Amino acid sequence: MPGGLTVTNVKEFVIREAMAAKNLEELMERVRHWSKERQQDAAEVLLEMERQDTSGYRLTDAQAQEVARIQLEIREGKATFATDAQMTALWKSCGL
Repeated sequence: MPGGLTVTNVKEFVIREAMAAKNLEELMERVRHWSKERQQDAAEVLLEMERQDTSGYRLTDAQAQEVARIQLEIREGKATFATDAQMTALWKSCGL
């Protein structure tokens, strides 16, 4: 199933699809009231997502799970990030 969702029955699929469509319509209505700049930002993100869908590259299930785990750590404030100094040293070690 697209997006890596597992659906155990047709009824569940229909419910999820209806909820997704409703949520998207509600979101798009809110976006219409954003500034033009923010609307442009949103459009660029969606266009990039669309471009990625045409890519031949796909994450394995294990890779997708790792991404989800890291995203959860970020949301929960448990993730650590490199400092600017650490990144500068990394780029320098790469000759950049």
